Amino acid sequence: MFLSLSQLRPGKLARIVQINSINAMVERRLCDFGVMEGTIIQLKRTLPFGGPLAIVTKGQSIGIRRAVASKILVECI
Repeated sequence: MFLSLSQLRPGKLARIVQINSINAMVERRLCDFGVMEGTIIQLKRTLPFGGPLAIVTKGQSIGIRRAVASKILVECI
């Protein structure tokens, strides 16, 4: 079952299945951080009031806007 990254619960591990329909520049920036299809991530926390999501991948923490996270499909592990 696929979810958007914004629907994932904090603490859960997931594999990115599809990144599309986001700005090419944002996709390139995520790729520079190692966030691409097939990458395993963990959602650390969601910040309140529509704030960004904090994810961890390959030992680094990354903040992603909710609008971008809603366009990234993940598969729970």
